[in-house]
Amino acid sequence: MERIDTAQAKAAVLAEVLPYIQDFKGSVVLIKIGGSVMEVEANLDSLTDDVAFMNAVGIKVVIVHGGGKAISRAIKESGHEPRFVEGLRVTDEATMEIVRRTLNNTVNPDLVGRLCRRGANAKPLHGNWLFQAEKISSPDRGYVGEITAVRERPVVEMLDAHIIPVVTPLGTGAADGHLYNINADFAAAALAKALKARKFVLVSDVPGLLRDPEDPSTLLSTLHCSEIETLKASGVIAGGMLPKIESCCDAIKAGVRKVHLVDGRMAHSLLLEIFTRQGVGTEITQ
Repeated sequence: MERIDTAQAKAAVLAEVLPYIQDFKGSVVLIKIGGSVMEVEANLDSLTDDVAFMNAVGIKVVIVHGGGKAISRAIKESGHEPRFVEGLRVTDEATMEIVRRTLNNTVNPDLVGRLCRRGANAKPLHGNWLFQAEKISSPDRGYVGEITAVRERPVVEMLDAHIIPVVTPLGTGAADGHLYNINADFAAAALAKALKARKFVLVSDVPGLLRDPEDPSTLLSTLHCSEIETLKASGVIAGGMLPKIESCCDAIKAGVRKVHLVDGRMAHSLLLEIFTRQGVGTEITQ
């Protein structure tokens, strides 16, 4: 009897998510994965399980990933110290090569491999094939770029072929052809806008936006873009959260329908976000 009860409970869950599966089938959902959540096996297993499930039920998933922890580790191993200005990494020529090598040869293949082992057809897509960039001039951060154009066609073609594109946050200089380091939140937002994604989800190692970073109970379940300047002035939005929140509002203003910050340390946070009414984390609205 206990086994039957368990099976019935599982069947009830499947029946509950059916309307969401029907609603989202064929929709583009762009997921940005970053933070120390990428350093924990259990987190990556849960996230890639969720993405494989979404792909299996017909959702067109695009992944843009960061790799900040791995990059900082590689920089330290080279005998240098990572430097940041306003949440963005200072990237000289030597650092740029470390960024490229770490993203393209380590972080990206790992995510692609995890998805493929779960039966999902995932392929690497290096961002310098997609993003045209120019140097951020003030303050000078070296080869840190801002996106000036997105060539989304390769992503669309992969999605139409039922392939999950796994994208690195790199760009090619429009004027000099140089490789540029792009903040992964900005890269994800730019691609979400170009694809007119139905939902843009940023997965990191925090529950969402907290008024007090040390107190999870201060989670802001909803954030309006009009509140950002006040929260920046009060220090609630600072450091690495600055580019994240700015990229979210930029995407919303460009027509992306839903933007969420979710905690990748929570088991199956993506499925909770997509297939439940309550959702998780912080929802950002106009």
